[in-house]
Amino acid sequence: MRKVWKKRVLFNNPDTLDPAQIEQELRSGHQVIVQFSHPEFYEPVLEEVDELCARYNEDFGVRFYAHYSLSFDCRTLLRIPHVKMLHLDLAQAHHTEALAHSYFLHSLNLGIYELENSEILGLDSLSSLRILTIVSDKRMLNLQYFKEIPYLEELHVGGKVKNLEAIGHLENLSYLALHSISKQPLHFVNRLRKLRHLRILLGGREHIQEIEQNEIGSLEITRVRGFHDLGNITAFQGLKSLKIEDQIKLVEIKVDQEMKALEELTIRNCKGLTRLTGMDRMPALHKLSILQTAIDFEAFIQQKLPGSLSSVEFATFKTKADQKIQETLVNLGYQ
Repeated sequence: MRKVWKKRVLFNNPDTLDPAQIEQELRSGHQVIVQFSHPEFYEPVLEEVDELCARYNEDFGVRFYAHYSLSFDCRTLLRIPHVKMLHLDLAQAHHTEALAHSYFLHSLNLGIYELENSEILGLDSLSSLRILTIVSDKRMLNLQYFKEIPYLEELHVGGKVKNLEAIGHLENLSYLALHSISKQPLHFVNRLRKLRHLRILLGGREHIQEIEQNEIGSLEITRVRGFHDLGNITAFQGLKSLKIEDQIKLVEIKVDQEMKALEELTIRNCKGLTRLTGMDRMPALHKLSILQTAIDFEAFIQQKLPGSLSSVEFATFKTKADQKIQETLVNLGYQ
């Protein structure tokens, strides 16, 4: 059960806007983002952009990016007060308090490398957000204000943060990505009863033992430094999709209780992984991918595999060995 993202159609530094084309893309179920890399491109058209922001829902958005050698003046946002989806992907920006006048925000991607205001989440205008991406590389971002953003459904947060446990106040959260956050405990996840997608990317931690029985349907752990223990995986009884990638210290994945919901299992570039056991305890598994691990294929394929399994990908990235493995899989009836 992966998160389904809408296709994005980008209009880059447009001289003019074509409302008919934009409406056609929106009617097709796509997101439309008008993006600008320098003030010279948006100065002539911002009022027209705001008219479109007022006309359409949150699938129509505006993005400011690049602005190389410039600091973006956030007072520019006062000219698009009706913006509902906003992306700020910039090295520097000033007057970020101008965001306080963006009362219609539904979705915000706040990617300002040198973010000047560590208390920015306290702005009242952010209380209506449903979707938020924010990663702070320079300042220690204060997350205590999450208790004032009650409608948030999707959150991607990372970098230097404090009060991470405040995420536990987000009762409507269904998607959570933690990016480059090290060692801080994850007990707050147990309070997120509606959470269905959890991604842990980069950073460092040894395990996720703090997470108890839950209804998470999709779990991804990628390139987390020092991660070596997945011993509580059966606490994820609602899990349909599990992806483990770039975990060199992970030695074993052991499923010692039935995981009835699991349909897809992907393990990629876990070079220390030597054992994957309990395959027969995954009765719904239909897609299995094991790439670049230390698992011995001959021993692995001898264990009892789920009858539901139809697609198996197993590769060592050694040409001769992989040719033989592929022949064996084809003879066993796997695609």
